[in-house]
Amino acid sequence: MKLKFLKQSAEQRREMILNGSIPRSLFMLALPTLMMGVVQSMMPLTDGLFINNVAGTLVASAVTYCQPILNMAVALSQGLGAAAMAMIGQTNGRGETEEAKHISTQVMVFAFVLGLCLVPVLVLVSFPVSAHVTPEISRNVFLYIALNAAVLPFSFLESIYNAIKNSSGKPEATLVRMLMMLTLKILFNCIFIVWLRLGIVGCVLASLGANVIVSVWMYFELFVLKSEDKLELHGFHFDRGILRQLIHIGIPSMISSVMLQIGFFLINNEVQKYGAVVLNGQGIANNITNICFNLPSAFGAAVTTMVSMNIGAGQAKHARRCMWVGCLFSMITAVLIIAIVVPLSPYLTVLFTREKEVLFIANHALHIYTYSVVGFGVCMVEQGAFIGLGRTKVPMVIGFLRIWALRYVFILCTESVLSFYSVFWGNLFSNYVAAVISTLLIMHVEWKSMLDDGSAPPRRHRSLLHLPKH
Repeated sequence: MKLKFLKQSAEQRREMILNGSIPRSLFMLALPTLMMGVVQSMMPLTDGLFINNVAGTLVASAVTYCQPILNMAVALSQGLGAAAMAMIGQTNGRGETEEAKHISTQVMVFAFVLGLCLVPVLVLVSFPVSAHVTPEISRNVFLYIALNAAVLPFSFLESIYNAIKNSSGKPEATLVRMLMMLTLKILFNCIFIVWLRLGIVGCVLASLGANVIVSVWMYFELFVLKSEDKLELHGFHFDRGILRQLIHIGIPSMISSVMLQIGFFLINNEVQKYGAVVLNGQGIANNITNICFNLPSAFGAAVTTMVSMNIGAGQAKHARRCMWVGCLFSMITAVLIIAIVVPLSPYLTVLFTREKEVLFIANHALHIYTYSVVGFGVCMVEQGAFIGLGRTKVPMVIGFLRIWALRYVFILCTESVLSFYSVFWGNLFSNYVAAVISTLLIMHVEWKSMLDDGSAPPRRHRSLLHLPKH
């Protein structure tokens, strides 16, 4: 069954999503994304293992502190990717495959140009940021941010590649990319961090080398390899209509993603004042829980694909059922993760460091973070449904509430009592409250496409597989 799924054409995949069993379709779409979530989480995990065990606590603390800043820039591409998934998914749902490929090309080129424009911005940002941290990590913070600017355009390409493949119902393609990335990152970490002992510079060189090679491979697959999904650059010029719609839909998602990362940055600011030990302990917990959070939230991408295609085909009730089944799958996955990770936490954290003070912080943070996975997974699946509907402003509001109005305010209000533990408990509190809010909103939303503001009547799906041959 799995092999047949991988060999399906775009129309067969579309037929499965629109008319097949919801649990089966959701599982088949989510399985590659689940696997990709594991692989994607393994990258910071393996980076953390190399950095903590070879480069030391100060370098590891600097990397932990810088990650939200770099993610602010990457968040722009993720916002574009969310908009692209809605546009391409609904276009595929209507059976307009050539138009879907045209949109894909437009978004891919636009994202790469935007990534290039942000390179000097990120370099400039490194100066004030490094000046406002503790002296022990200041130099490493500057180097890590400034040098990572070179990686940014390639990260943009990868985000859009994921969006194109997911919106076409082919998430297994993103898994292949992530496996390549993980393998290359481990190889380059061995070369630049372990063998050459380049420290923070080696961390960046490993990322740059892996991203460049993977981007070349993506270009070959999308624009050179002959297939039904091949994109064309010949005679390319920007389509203002598509870009206008992309930006209109993407801005809320971009703002949402950036605001989330700003929130994480401010939270790291609250942590870093307690010193490198606490910051590193939190970073180790984050590296491990990345897997925990990515697995239940992986159903969100599958739900976006299924909702967008079904809405494009005029099947609102089917789209709604897809979302609820996705929430159920996400909760089951989250409970299984809690049952596995919590008992194993002391054995996992010791892989990163032998420093007792760091381990003490990491173990406590890991326990609290892991219990918040259920709420996070439900929230991400429901946000995936909103994106599939083209209602990208709703995830922006929920994201703002989750990080700013709930988590950051919780930290500020309880820090005097809980100290740095307020950060860990704030994570749990905000994820569950956000899940409740998003559930209430999704229960009262009107299930129709917002890409045309509801002015155009939905087109009922008619399978191309059953059309007469000409």
